[in-house]
Amino acid sequence: LDADIREDMIQRLKRIEGQARGIQKMIDEGRDCSDVMTQISAMRSASHSLSTELLEEFALHCLRNPDEYPSPEKAVAQMVSMVSRLTR
Repeated sequence: LDADIREDMIQRLKRIEGQARGIQKMIDEGRDCSDVMTQISAMRSASHSLSTELLEEFALHCLRNPDEYPSPEKAVAQMVSMVSRLTR
């Protein structure tokens, strides 16, 4: 991954980590389940968005560096596997 993209992803992961800590605190404080679920949904959305971007970066890397992936079939199989994990 490009250094700028890597740094952006790290920052996004730190935000997701902060969201998880916030959710833990909400549960510990006995906050309303609806509020907790809203925060879980936001964290899940952030995680999904990050996963999608990582998949996109992998696909672009494969296209830009075909010499690293001499077998297009294997690269496609790896992408399909990643998409499958994303949609579970």
